Amino acid sequence: MPQNRRESLIYTVLMCFFMIIWMSIYNVSREMGAISLESVKIAWIGMPIAYLVGFICDWFIVSGLAKKFAFHYLLTPNSSEMRKVITISCCMVIPMAILMSMFGAVELALRSGEWNNLLVIWLNNIIANLLFAMPLQLIAAGPIIRFVFRKAFPEGKILA
Repeated sequence: MPQNRRESLIYTVLMCFFMIIWMSIYNVSREMGAISLESVKIAWIGMPIAYLVGFICDWFIVSGLAKKFAFHYLLTPNSSEMRKVITISCCMVIPMAILMSMFGAVELALRSGEWNNLLVIWLNNIIANLLFAMPLQLIAAGPIIRFVFRKAFPEGKILA
């Protein structure tokens, strides 16, 4: 896990990219009815704005609140490092899925004009996105990004 603010920024850049590209592919494929090269292309084209929104949500809203919640209510000073990682990951995924599901619902309403269904679309997105994002984070994104991050930036090499 990152040890200082600069490491946190680099880690967040990497994690956001991984999660947002895969969540974008998932959501576009879900909307199109199947995964295809076309759904990957559409997800890639939409990636910059989704990445910007996701990064802002993560860095400025979710990260601090999720860590405070985790350390105040769910973790103890004696919690293992793995428990801390999993707990913080879960505390990050839930609000990020809620916020980014709203982004997706607004994006869909902009394209389709279905503003009167925004709440229903958002709630459906939350459920679908949580079901995909939680295992994606715990099984793939978290382990891969932690590994890549520590290989690229060994502990203690990035100064605060």
